[in-house]
Amino acid sequence: MNKNDIFNVEITAMSAEGSGIARVDGMAVFIPQTAVGDIADIRIVKVKSRYAYGIIEKLIKPSDIRVNPDCSVFKQCGGCVYRHIDYKSECEIKRMRIADAVKRIGGIDMEPKAIICAEETIRYRNKAQYPVLPSGDVGFYATHSHRIVPCGDCLLQPMQFAKASKAFKEWITDNSISVYDEKSGRGLVRHFYLRRAETSGEIMAVIVINGNNIPFADNLVARLKAVLADDLKSVQLNINTADTNVILGDKCVTVYGSDFITDTLCGVKVRLAALSFYQVNRCMAEKLYMKAAQYANAKNEDILDLYCGAGTIGLSMANEAKGVIGVEIVPQAVEDAKFNAQENGITNAEFICADASEAAKQLARRNISPKVVIVDPPRKGCDEDLLKTIANDFSPERIVYVSCDPSTFARDAARLSELGYNLVEYTGVDLFPRTSHVETVALFVKSLI
Repeated sequence: MNKNDIFNVEITAMSAEGSGIARVDGMAVFIPQTAVGDIADIRIVKVKSRYAYGIIEKLIKPSDIRVNPDCSVFKQCGGCVYRHIDYKSECEIKRMRIADAVKRIGGIDMEPKAIICAEETIRYRNKAQYPVLPSGDVGFYATHSHRIVPCGDCLLQPMQFAKASKAFKEWITDNSISVYDEKSGRGLVRHFYLRRAETSGEIMAVIVINGNNIPFADNLVARLKAVLADDLKSVQLNINTADTNVILGDKCVTVYGSDFITDTLCGVKVRLAALSFYQVNRCMAEKLYMKAAQYANAKNEDILDLYCGAGTIGLSMANEAKGVIGVEIVPQAVEDAKFNAQENGITNAEFICADASEAAKQLARRNISPKVVIVDPPRKGCDEDLLKTIANDFSPERIVYVSCDPSTFARDAARLSELGYNLVEYTGVDLFPRTSHVETVALFVKSLI
């Protein structure tokens, strides 16, 4: 097999990244924007030792699950991977992906429960971080690159974001504002970041800059207010002068309005700063947390919420629980969690700024032994030492694991099994329709043997 070779293939499976998979002489070939059941002529574009990449040269027979993409930049943008597949089939692909990871990586032969599908597949996101073109246009990166595909109105984002992006572009062009260039490290504006609180409608606009200030700030605020009206509650600068691909810096400066916006999740009012973690799909996050609460089953019991962030999961369960103890290593997140508890009149929750091992020591000195531990780690999953701390030091009856990556979840499921915790049930929740991402929530129970 060589680059530019053409083969007639049938797509028989999907990869974790959303590409179709075909076999050519026993070798897996990954072809984006294909669907299981497609028969196509493909052109090989890259050959590795054990697999290859291809593109569609000609679609001979389309799959029954194909639909017409509803986005003009779908083929160029790196955000969505399933806009050409009907949503029911997309959910089944994601369910199978989770099941395959648990069996293949975790070594656990157990099927997941039916995936919880999204109620909406468009306009569901409450957050966008747009890289900026020299023209002032915003967009998203093409797959596996930093080439920006212009997309002023993404179908995953609220319509207000398109209005704000247009006003932002006009501010750049009318005032000759320089845009950051990754290669030279020069230019001012790096990203345009928008966040919306669904229940209140409040919008925060953040300009990520390679500097400490922007010219014509009042003019930008006026333009944003003209299109967003009273929904605009905050305009901030995020200072990022580092030579890095990381979008946000550590410092924010408010140039208009409040430092925060406020949303409500599972009946709990949540304060959101520019740097706060918050699920991007509020409606489906509620369904995720409801399933987590069902698994926790923590009526009149203590809950330990690790990676608690601003406390959203634990606080959503506080009314049923005896008490909630949140642990988070980021000081600002802990302050947000304490504020959220106070704002909601929740008196049975406390928050500790520490890593898990230090929190274990503190709770041991207080003779606190929670029966339920909740973990919601980043994409890389839990460190092995953390899982040992949970199993050996906290030793809860139940562990509720919320994951945003099936592979690391499956790996950690195997580790927990070795530490004496059996996977009892797990469920996929689709917080990210049309993209390759999917959440999983699972219940592990301490073995009696």
